[in-house]
Amino acid sequence: HIKIKLKMRKKEVPESVKIVGNNIKEIIKEKDLKVRHVAHESDLDIEALRRYMLGKQIMGIDKLIRISKALNVEISELFKKI
Repeated sequence: HIKIKLKMRKKEVPESVKIVGNNIKEIIKEKDLKVRHVAHESDLDIEALRRYMLGKQIMGIDKLIRISKALNVEISELFKKI
């Protein structure tokens, strides 16, 4: 048997994306919200929102606006600690 290990190179996600994702996660926790409700309110797939929260995917400004509205916070709250 020959084992071939394929290593896919993913672009490194910027630290700021991880911080925004963590801020979203913290706001959800602070407000005692359910991730699926926030996903629904922001018209996002729950898995997409989870990837954003984990800092694994870069969010477009349109999605950031929808998420901030779903969380009922100013968009600037998502950018704290950057």
